[in-house]
Amino acid sequence: MLTKVLARVLQSLPKTRTGDYIFSYLLFLRAHRRKPGSGMLLNDYLFRLKTSKEMLSPLRQFTSDKALVKHFVAATVGDKYNIESIAVLESKAEIDAFDFPASCCIKPTHGSGRVILRRDGEPIDKAEIKAWFDLNYYLYKREVNYRYAEPKVIIEPILFGGTKGEDYKFFCFNGKVKLLQVDIGRHHVHTRKYYDGAMNEQDFSMKRPRELGPYELPKNMPEMKAVAEKLSSYFGFVRIDLYSDGDAIYVGEITHCPENACARFIPLEAEQTASDLIFN
Repeated sequence: MLTKVLARVLQSLPKTRTGDYIFSYLLFLRAHRRKPGSGMLLNDYLFRLKTSKEMLSPLRQFTSDKALVKHFVAATVGDKYNIESIAVLESKAEIDAFDFPASCCIKPTHGSGRVILRRDGEPIDKAEIKAWFDLNYYLYKREVNYRYAEPKVIIEPILFGGTKGEDYKFFCFNGKVKLLQVDIGRHHVHTRKYYDGAMNEQDFSMKRPRELGPYELPKNMPEMKAVAEKLSSYFGFVRIDLYSDGDAIYVGEITHCPENACARFIPLEAEQTASDLIFN
């Protein structure tokens, strides 16, 4: 009942920066069971970033779009780090008319967390894809960098044949990699490992369980760090999300407010450890 009441309250808030602040404040309270502070704990910092004018900067808005960000990547580190765009569809009519490849990755350019992986010509739900055009991701979590994003759907190949390659998410501050999150088994049993900027494994996780088994970082990690740092140098804080199979490197997206400032650490006291790594 409380969740339903909170949802109604959140949706009734005005679509203004004041309304965005209250919305984000209530989400933070629910996630962390505390008020956001003024210190340099990661989630507190992200809350301040999310509710600041910085999130409306043209570059943050531009690089939040999964199609437009490829222009930034090409200009900054080179087009070889971009995933091929098979098509960018701009209307529901184009969805109906498009002949989707037998194997492909389908996702909206103007949001996060929604993706369809089509394999071997399996049926796809075009109604679901067309519904993405009605999605305003800003309204979902009040991440204002998405507010004015034009709805589109991007079609890409499935990387590495869908058999290899983890997600490598580089938390960068002032142009330097400070923390690495590795997402393992994302579409199966989703676990995570964390490393500091020198690639020393850490004994905590965030939101997902920590992967306890051995894990070998890819041999091209120095190049991955260099790509992340060059892309991040245009921002104070940002997370650069890369894919790699150990040879090729591709930019997945640029994330400006990881987990919407609402991810809890495992254990909770590890937030101080991670924050010290990022901001010191």
